[in-house]
Amino acid sequence: MVVRLRPHHLLCMLTFVGKGYNAAFVANYTAIARRLSDGEEIEVVSGPDDICRPLLNDPEAHCREHGVTARDELAAKAVARLLGRPVRLGDRLRLSRVLVRRLREAFQEGTIRIACRGCSWSNLCSTVAGSGFSGVKVLGSAVPAETATGTCAPLPA
Repeated sequence: MVVRLRPHHLLCMLTFVGKGYNAAFVANYTAIARRLSDGEEIEVVSGPDDICRPLLNDPEAHCREHGVTARDELAAKAVARLLGRPVRLGDRLRLSRVLVRRLREAFQEGTIRIACRGCSWSNLCSTVAGSGFSGVKVLGSAVPAETATGTCAPLPA
């Protein structure tokens, strides 16, 4: 299986601690965090993704707003700079502890947070980063090392 993520969720996943818009959203995101921590592939997609799914019945859901699309573009560019290669729609990647550590370090330093400007969750994410990412769900401390191997290079088609 594959987890479909829009680019700004590559940043959001770094600080997800089990808080969200409603109980269904949190339950869904927690399940996705477990899948990512277990090494499931990520496919970079445009528009609402697997994390957005519980919100899509609401016609006012922020997932479809233009500002979120702009946030995706900024996040893809920021992550691409860190990786040293483009992050394009359709790319597939796997998280590793090394990659997540690099992303979290850059997040904590603020070098990849340009996409976070104006996000209603930014203060919570800053608090989580300031705590050393305590309680995070994606590749948190409870994940055995053998399930967190792999790289972020695109996988062969």
